[in-house]
Amino acid sequence: MRAPTLALLAVTAVWGSTFVVVKDAVDRMPVTDFLTWRFGLAALAMLLLRPRTVVSLPGRGRRAGLLLGLALGSGYLLQTLGLQTTSAAVSGFITGMFVVLTPLGAAVLLRQAPSRLAWAAVALATVGLGLLSLRGFAIGGGELLTLGCAAAFALHIVGLGRWASSYDAYGLAVVQLLTVAAMCALVAIPGGLAAPPDLGVWGALLLTALAATALAFVVQTWAQAHLPPTRAAVVMTMEPVFGGLFAVGVAGERLGLRTLLGALLVLAAMVLTEVGPRSGAEGQVERLEV
Repeated sequence: MRAPTLALLAVTAVWGSTFVVVKDAVDRMPVTDFLTWRFGLAALAMLLLRPRTVVSLPGRGRRAGLLLGLALGSGYLLQTLGLQTTSAAVSGFITGMFVVLTPLGAAVLLRQAPSRLAWAAVALATVGLGLLSLRGFAIGGGELLTLGCAAAFALHIVGLGRWASSYDAYGLAVVQLLTVAAMCALVAIPGGLAAPPDLGVWGALLLTALAATALAFVVQTWAQAHLPPTRAAVVMTMEPVFGGLFAVGVAGERLGLRTLLGALLVLAAMVLTEVGPRSGAEGQVERLEV
């Protein structure tokens, strides 16, 4: 398994490890306020380490980071709005549909047709996500908003996979995080941006801001400079698998046979993308100009 895949897999493990602490934190403060603090603190920490990183990016790099941030921020906000009228389980499954929309986006926007093996991995991952998440399904406004979230995340993966190889990963990540923080603040401020209410929420914010956002998005940006979008999307479906594992280890939850089977299918999909051929469109990481 190549280093970029291992790096992206590590990122999904970090994201999965935060499920329990984030769930507890957003029970005590509005989600959009939490996201504003999370992405704002992450961007601030990165700017303190490298103050001139954004200025050092060429104009096209800053525009690419802005577009990527708009896609990423739209995904988070649409998911939040969708959760107001749909269950967390259904939201998790529909959000995970980015694994289907990513190869479609790559085919339409970049004229990169995924291989049959890649589509097989996508199908496996989708079934696995369904087993992990679904306990009933109905289409309504919340589900449609969450589908928009999946489309936004797919656009982010496709765009990142193309632009990440053209610009500095650190600077590109900072522009994305600043954009997401600004978008979340615009939504949160009219209702009053709440400060974290206690040390527990501050701890969750620092964990998610530094490890699951600042570090994770730099690593993701670097990894996607070396991975085709479809392969990256399949690897990223491991996030709910790690979330389940950490829920068992930290929160003492129990996994049923259905959940275990779903996790195995997602894992099989990820392995399938790695044993497949590297030739053709799936083996290329092209640059996209803005």
